[in-house]
Amino acid sequence: MLQVTALPAEAYFSKRRPKPNFPYFGLHQRRLLVPLLVVVVTVAVASLLSIISFHGLLKLSNTPPVQFVESKLNTQFTPSNTLYLAENISTNNKAAAGQTSMVHPPPSPPPPSLPLPPPPPTTDATGGPYHNWELFSADFNEMLTNLKIFVYPDVFTKKHSSPSAPIFLPHPNPLHPKLGNYYSEHMFKIALLGSSLLTTNPEEAHFFFMPFSINALRNDPRVRSEASIANFVAQYTARISWEYIFWNASEGSDHFYVFCHSVGRDAASKHQSLYSNAIQVTCSSSYFQRFYVSHKDVGLPQVWPRPPEEALNPPDARLVFFAGRIQNSQVRQELVDTWANDTCMDIFSGNPPFPYEEGFRRSKYCLHVKGYEVNTARISDAIYYGCIPVIISNHYDLPFANVLDWSKFSVIISHRDIALVKRILLSISRQLYLRMHNNLCKIRRHFKWHTTPKGYDSFHMTAYQLWLRRGIHGLPY
Repeated sequence: MLQVTALPAEAYFSKRRPKPNFPYFGLHQRRLLVPLLVVVVTVAVASLLSIISFHGLLKLSNTPPVQFVESKLNTQFTPSNTLYLAENISTNNKAAAGQTSMVHPPPSPPPPSLPLPPPPPTTDATGGPYHNWELFSADFNEMLTNLKIFVYPDVFTKKHSSPSAPIFLPHPNPLHPKLGNYYSEHMFKIALLGSSLLTTNPEEAHFFFMPFSINALRNDPRVRSEASIANFVAQYTARISWEYIFWNASEGSDHFYVFCHSVGRDAASKHQSLYSNAIQVTCSSSYFQRFYVSHKDVGLPQVWPRPPEEALNPPDARLVFFAGRIQNSQVRQELVDTWANDTCMDIFSGNPPFPYEEGFRRSKYCLHVKGYEVNTARISDAIYYGCIPVIISNHYDLPFANVLDWSKFSVIISHRDIALVKRILLSISRQLYLRMHNNLCKIRRHFKWHTTPKGYDSFHMTAYQLWLRRGIHGLPY
């Protein structure tokens, strides 16, 4: 009679299988174990054969083992040497097995190794302020010959023909003292209209310039507010997309606009294609800014109008100079609290007790410290007056950084290292300082504007940044 053994009640209701008291291998583990064993056995057999062959080679060789190792260590392993060594090992193995083989003559000396080609130049051969002057200058000259920019005709509107004409027209007096912070914005437009890069044929254009001025919109009582500026820019973008075919051909990726006013950072916020695709050429080039994209957008140098300056001599009077407002800037507040009383440093909250320009002329290092935005004109002022810029402005996408090696003519310090500023600057040797000052003199030309563009000035350097972004998304019309 079949007997059934009753199990405890908990065994029926247990969700887990009782753990066996012996090693358990499931089907999956067994499948993995077989190839693993095969690999282990194969490696063991190959190692054994290699050891046997090597011992046989040592016994048959006329050279003692120690000398053999030394001679081979001193031999340059070229492809021909490696081939001979393999053939010799094969011959000795055959001899050890009792086989007859042809005796190989002694190897011919390896052919002289050809010199390696020089590495592609990655830095300026003179150690100057450029990443690669040769490549840059060649591409720059090609840009001057081929780059074409079309400006929408609003820029040519007569002043009294439309109430919005002043927003698009070039400024009649860009040297006006109240335009200092926005000088670069206005000068770009003026320089473009006097440039050989301008074309009246849109079909040959690489880029299309949207000529509205954020500074003019800010000063227009009908607009003024940031929200109204964004509405105006969105409506203007919609209008040119209706009236012309060029915007729609690329969804705006070959269009750009220029501004230096801080309110311009949100100018494109109400038109998705404008802020996603179009290029903003801006002084406020911050990685931290939500609408700024470094590989798409372009940093514009903020330059104040200055009279021509003669050749510069390295100053020795003072170590550091800074003067500026500390409102809305925790970094500046910390700088003033830490160093305002240091006798080696001229650090002032507000205006200095001497002419502002004198502080730059007599100091070795001039601080550019982030205020409301990452940018100020202090960098270009320092370059203009021959003072090494010390940049304390995190997230600043410095102008022309893909051409200029800023470490060769400036010092970049993080916000968190305010307390180390003096130690860092005093650690720079006199020789290094003079080399940086010499590089500074070389790059001054890139931070100057001209009504008619000249050489490597600010306009052409900015146009070169556009040139590097050309032809990515454009479509035939």
